Parts: sequence; structure tokens; C-alpha cells
Amino acid sequence: MKIREIRVAGLRGATPEGGWSVELRPDDVVHTLVAVHSDSGLVGVGSAFTSENLVRAALDVLAPLCVGDTALEPERVSENLHQHTFWLGRGGALTHTISAIDIALWDLLGQATGQPVGRLLGGRHRERVRPYASVLMDEPERLAANLAELAEQGFRAFKIGWGPFGRVSAAVDEAIVRSAREAVGPDALLAVDAGGSDAHWRGDLKWALRTAAMLEDHQVAWFEEPLRPDAIEDFAALRSRALVPISGGEVLTRRQSFRPCLEQRAFDIVQPDTTKVGGLSESRRIGWLAQEHGVRLIPHGWNTAVGLLADLHLASALPDTDLVEYKTGSPYIDGITEQPFQLDADGMLPIPTGPGLGRQLDPDRLARFADAEELLRP
Repeated sequence: MKIREIRVAGLRGATPEGGWSVELRPDDVVHTLVAVHSDSGLVGVGSAFTSENLVRAALDVLAPLCVGDTALEPERVSENLHQHTFWLGRGGALTHTISAIDIALWDLLGQATGQPVGRLLGGRHRERVRPYASVLMDEPERLAANLAELAEQGFRAFKIGWGPFGRVSAAVDEAIVRSAREAVGPDALLAVDAGGSDAHWRGDLKWALRTAAMLEDHQVAWFEEPLRPDAIEDFAALRSRALVPISGGEVLTRRQSFRPCLEQRAFDIVQPDTTKVGGLSESRRIGWLAQEHGVRLIPHGWNTAVGLLADLHLASALPDTDLVEYKTGSPYIDGITEQPFQLDADGMLPIPTGPGLGRQLDPDRLARFADAEELLRP
């Protein structure tokens, strides 16, 4: 089975706010679906956390390197794409686009073999995984109301992030966290994301140390991106002194970027984004590397239904990955598949058991946000 064609469709019309200093608008395209069509008629789908224009430009370089190659060897094909584009610069749009191609190839391999992707990645350590509801911070009362509603829907784990946190005052930060903890109760998992990869982030090591102590008082599960992404030495100093676990890595690409973070003991938790870091092939290798250093991998998942499916299968294949991010309120997650995601009575998501990613895009529902006909037609 050979790769016949690669097609692209950006998602627009319902892009959720990201909490960024230059806020996203509904028609901004930051999530792009990729479909790899094979000569057998099977189609695999992937997702890239980057704009459609960048993906199309990257495919001008990448498609000639993989069209006509086998569709049944995702890791080899993806590594070939990395190796032959090294001179163009590792990371960025090329790696993001390879991520989507890689996910799509794993989907194709699963369909061709009749196996779920997680089994092909090495085995299913679990049949379900806990999603944490990912929510932008807000004024305490509005945030508490949002979290209470999500708890009513069945979520047992939550992450609040970005917005005013670290941008107004220590009193505002604590009021937000206290309100969130009261809303979700003492037993729920609650994580806090400072959003240190935002433009011109000003939180430094001293701020992060003071804030980490406050978060420990509120039983926060981890403190995410409290520093700028490249501040590895400060991350290591923070991790060595803070009682709350420290996490980061969502903007890094490829395993080579994670190695110094792990070797310098910068993180308790690494958070590669499968739709940016190089796909499932790369995320799995980062997971193995993290395990060797005693670090957990919890994937960053501010993406699409396809990205969430990829994370579910990744979680099934890594023994220590028992959480996935669920961006709440996004139609790109909840409104483009034939079968919607559904929490069970314990607030868990079942990991699909069908071939490939195990869930199909619904062309009619997808057509509200993208050119589904162009993406998926035979």
C-alpha cells in the first residue's frame, strides 16, 4: 500500500480563545487536518497545531519526499522526512506538518492491520484514561461557575490557565486558584498553567518560586509553564526547590529538544504536543526517554478530535501516561466526528478499540468548519 496523495483542510469559524496576549478570533486557523490517501483507497487522518497556509507550504517540500512511499511504515517515513529537511531548519511548520502526516500514517497502518493504534505503538497498558478539562482562567466567580458546570458533566480533573494569571498581582492569582479549588472540591485533580510561552512573558524564577508555594497550599497537581520555554536552568532551579510538580515542553519539537530538559532535571512532567512535536512516533520516543529519567509524560492537547484520539492511543501505549488534556467547549473536538466523545461514570474516556484511531470524521459535521469534500473524497 503506497501513499498516493496528501490533502489539507484548515479549521475555521469556531476557533476557541487561547488566552493569548493577541487573542484568537473564530476564523483564525491554528488547527489543520491532513488526510493521507493511499492507493488502496484507505485514508488516514492527522492534525497539526499550525495554520493551513504553513502546512500547505511545508507540503510543497515534504510531499515529493513521501508520495509513492509505503503507507505502512509511519516511523520510518516520518524519520525520513525529518532527516531530509534538516537543512531547512528542525522544528516549526515542517515538524508540525510531519506530525500530522505521522498521525495519519499510524491511522492507516491500524486500518490496514485491523488494530488500534495504541496496540501498534507497543501495547495497551489501559483501556480508558482520565481527561482533564482544560479551561481558561477568568474572574473568580465566572471561573468557578464554569468549573462547577464541567464537574456536573462528569469531569474529575481540571486545568486552569493563562488569562490574568501572573499578569496582574499575587492577590489575583491566589483568588483565582482558591475559587477554582472550592468549585471542584478537595478531591479533584487541579492543575495550573501560567502560560509562560505567551508573548513577552514576564514571570521570572523568583515569581515562580513564590507562586509555587501558594499553589502547594491549594493542593495543585502541577505548575505548568511558569517560565519562558527556553529557561532550562531556571526550570531546573525551580523544580529542585518547589514542592509542587513542575511541567512544560508544549512548544518544543522533536526528542532532541527534550533531552537537555530531561538531563538537567528541569521537569517533573513533560508535555509534548503530538500535533506539533513530530507525531506519535516522536511522542512515543520522548515518552521512553522521559521514563528513563523518572519523568512522567502527559501530552499537551489543545487541538482537535484527531489530536485527542492520537493522545488517547499514546496514553494506552505508555505505562505512566494516565491523563490527557481535553479542551472544553471546542467544536473542533466535540463536533466533527461520527461518534462524540463520552465520559463514563468515573469521568474517564474509553480508548477506542477499532482499527486505526478508531473513530471516523463526519463529513457533514466537518463541513461547517472546513472543506470536508476536498479533504476526504476518494
